[in-house]
Amino acid sequence: MEGAPEWFSGNDVQKYLTYEDLIPIIEGALASFSQGHAGGVLQPVRMSMGIEEHKGVFLVMPAYSSKDNALATKLVSLYPENSAVGLPSHMGVIVLFDPVHGAPKAMMDAEVITGMRTAAASAVATKYLAPENSKILTVIGAGVQAITHIQAIRQVCKFEEVRIWSRTFSKAQKVADEFGCVACKTIEEAVKDADVITTVTMSKTPVLNAEWVRDGAHVNCVGACVKDWQELDPALMKKADVYADTKEAALKESGDIIMSGVEVLCEIGELVLGTKKADRNATTVFKSMGMAIEDVVSAKLVYDKKHGSSSTSSQ
Repeated sequence: MEGAPEWFSGNDVQKYLTYEDLIPIIEGALASFSQGHAGGVLQPVRMSMGIEEHKGVFLVMPAYSSKDNALATKLVSLYPENSAVGLPSHMGVIVLFDPVHGAPKAMMDAEVITGMRTAAASAVATKYLAPENSKILTVIGAGVQAITHIQAIRQVCKFEEVRIWSRTFSKAQKVADEFGCVACKTIEEAVKDADVITTVTMSKTPVLNAEWVRDGAHVNCVGACVKDWQELDPALMKKADVYADTKEAALKESGDIIMSGVEVLCEIGELVLGTKKADRNATTVFKSMGMAIEDVVSAKLVYDKKHGSSSTSSQ
């Protein structure tokens, strides 16, 4: 192999990645994934390994898109207690390969891509599931994912008010001051009459009660990415129409789905393709699992923008 793969720091990634470019790319990738073989996406369910003595999880997430001519894998750790020592809960790298000959051509810090591509997928789900003329967005949590979700979801809906709640009120207030939101002292206050609610917490037990959520609201459930964690009240899951980015992974790995025993109606990609249609008057939940193909197309977008190439929308 000639030469080392090119390194992209988090600052490098931020320089080239914008929601204006990323959301359509993620929308296309979701559609291609849901097309099955015809979509040209190869993506096994991610490998997860618990590091129990340090209360962490290590994940390996490979994928390939023939439409985008993109091959990559993400290696990422999830350590929920890292905030106590001033470190991010998620850290990792994405390795981008030449799909023709298999040579690694770039390594990228995964934090920025993970935050932005996850939020972009929630923005796509919100585009297809949120009530028409949604006015109020609530975000539960005040970490990196809260910030990226505020930024991304504002791209698809023109909200009159954005509210935020965190277990630590000062954190919610800091985000509110920076991004023009309202910090709330209770979750019940934050979600009252909200049209779109996004949960981005590290909670292992439900934080959002069914009776607090108005009928017809849309919920993006982003945390609780392992099978014994929950963010949502099972009663809320049972009264909602439930969607996912990947049905296979959601049924195997999502505690909110497994522990409530609900069905996944379809994947967001099927809504993008038009093969399925959502009832936007119903209460809806998008269970975000986070998919490797989202990392792959995001990494390729960054690489192509730096080198003056054009990334292909998978749709």
